[in-house]
Amino acid sequence: MKYLILSDIHSNREALGSVLSFVRRKPWDKAVCLGDVVGYGANPNQAVDMLRRLRPLAAVRGNHDKVCSGLEEGELFNRIALEAAMWTRRKLTKTNSRWLRVLPQGPVEVDGRFAICHGTPIDEDAYIFGEIEALNVFRHTEYPICFFGHSHFPVIFALSPDAITTILTVAPSFRFKLREGVRYLVNPGSVGQPRDGNPLASFALFDSTSRVVTIHRIPYQIEATQEKILKAGLPRPLADRLSIGR
Repeated sequence: MKYLILSDIHSNREALGSVLSFVRRKPWDKAVCLGDVVGYGANPNQAVDMLRRLRPLAAVRGNHDKVCSGLEEGELFNRIALEAAMWTRRKLTKTNSRWLRVLPQGPVEVDGRFAICHGTPIDEDAYIFGEIEALNVFRHTEYPICFFGHSHFPVIFALSPDAITTILTVAPSFRFKLREGVRYLVNPGSVGQPRDGNPLASFALFDSTSRVVTIHRIPYQIEATQEKILKAGLPRPLADRLSIGR
């Protein structure tokens, strides 16, 4: 099976559209979303609609999905994130808000091949920034492969019998073969708001037969996305950060 792995779209229609245009030339069997379909950006309904049209689809909720759909009130959000979430809550259609509310909490196993979550399989709102957090997840779970999002940073953590290793990705396409007997935590990066210093949209393709993960970085119309954010009256930093991938 070949999987399209998406995470942290954040209402960025242009970025998601570019990703989907790119993968039309890449065969895949099932789409997977690691959460945060909405929040931050100016096209929440379009992002949800585009994702819902992907079939078959496996998805889990993210923290922004919960707040934007009214499941949570965002007490832990910073001012800018909360302002964007409340704007998104007002803009979402009833159908899309309901769809977000019923997304399952991770971890979820996909076809018996790997697990997916938003933050970590232990805590859906926690972050995996480095090897300390990754090692804690490995110690408290048994998944051989788990895809996660939330940090907006494409990276692979590998746990072998001897050591834990961090594998950093390289643009525009980073191909990595998962070894038997090694456990992995894989972050495909963010489609709609990368934070690794590279503004290109980030996502992954995973071939479960060959055990190859490929993380792709592709351009999209950043200026158009920024203009929409500003025109919507959303905080300017949400537009500015897209140019620098921060």
